[in-house]
Amino acid sequence: MSGGDNLEFEIRPNPAPVGDAERAALLANPGFGRIFTDHMVTVRYADGKGWYDARVEARAPIPMDPASAVLHYAQEIFEGLKAYTLPDGGVAMFRPDANAARFNQSAERMAMPALPVETFLRSLHEIIEIDRGWIPQGEEGSLYLRPFAYASEVFLGVRPATEYLYLVIASPVGPYFSGGVKPVSIWVSPDYTRAAPGGTGAAKCGGNYAAGLSAQAEAAEHGCDQVVYLDAVERKYIDELGGMNVFLVFDDGSLATPPLTGTILPGITRDSVIKLARRAGRRVEERPISLDEWREGAASGRVREAFACGTAAVITPIGTIRSLDGEFTVADGGSGEVTMALRKELVDIQRGRAEDPFSWVHRVL
Repeated sequence: MSGGDNLEFEIRPNPAPVGDAERAALLANPGFGRIFTDHMVTVRYADGKGWYDARVEARAPIPMDPASAVLHYAQEIFEGLKAYTLPDGGVAMFRPDANAARFNQSAERMAMPALPVETFLRSLHEIIEIDRGWIPQGEEGSLYLRPFAYASEVFLGVRPATEYLYLVIASPVGPYFSGGVKPVSIWVSPDYTRAAPGGTGAAKCGGNYAAGLSAQAEAAEHGCDQVVYLDAVERKYIDELGGMNVFLVFDDGSLATPPLTGTILPGITRDSVIKLARRAGRRVEERPISLDEWREGAASGRVREAFACGTAAVITPIGTIRSLDGEFTVADGGSGEVTMALRKELVDIQRGRAEDPFSWVHRVL
């Protein structure tokens, strides 16, 4: 039983919201993921009852029993997307329907109940509407939205829980790169893999990210910004970065990215890049890419650019790739023309400054 298709949200405004002056000071330099708005959304689920008790209420700690199932068996999923201020003063989200679909795909993989798409979208509308004043007005400011759900049943036993809690919190954020978009260096992990066939690689669950923290620390030890994983079977093909998908740009203007075989996250930014590139007449291949092909292509000039993409940073150029076998640089190590053109086109669509050929922009206010 899913329930929740026609849930009405009870609105309980925060009785003590952050004052205007304090909020303005916080929004002057919000950083990324450090400060939060006045409210949150909560919706409960129980087997046999479905989704119920939908609320918008003051953001506060969540009471949790020590035997809550999520703390022991990690049934948890999440999403990430942004709300933007439009040129006419309105507010919009970018492809929230795609986030809703991926949220339910993750839920299925983690043996959790699906959340009706209408309830997912309504929850985002509600928090944006009540906390609109928290959206930064800067050139790259946005309201980062974090919907998530976890097993809340108080029970110690290895089986799917019978009770869940869905929440949405919001965080005003500035540009992901405080000094502008710059090429990142990446470390090829020799020991760690992100996911194996049949695993949870395609699900957006916290365990995938926790498992990558050691690899990210290893990257930092080698002076790199990010880690890139190789496949778990042959340890030969590129999978993805710690939290972003990867693209290569070739000398004929075509692009290639690893295929969605179940070991990497089906990124919404990834899908958007593919559609925009193909619309511009570029060939985009979704196929296995070996580290050797990347290295040899960079040496010969066949690979002209490389970039990573995801919700937080949008599109990030990749400059240097480092491994135990040495390092190599893509072209001159700078930000490639195709990479930056795709980034500008995507950001302009998101912010209502350019044509929206795929009807991706979802207006809220």
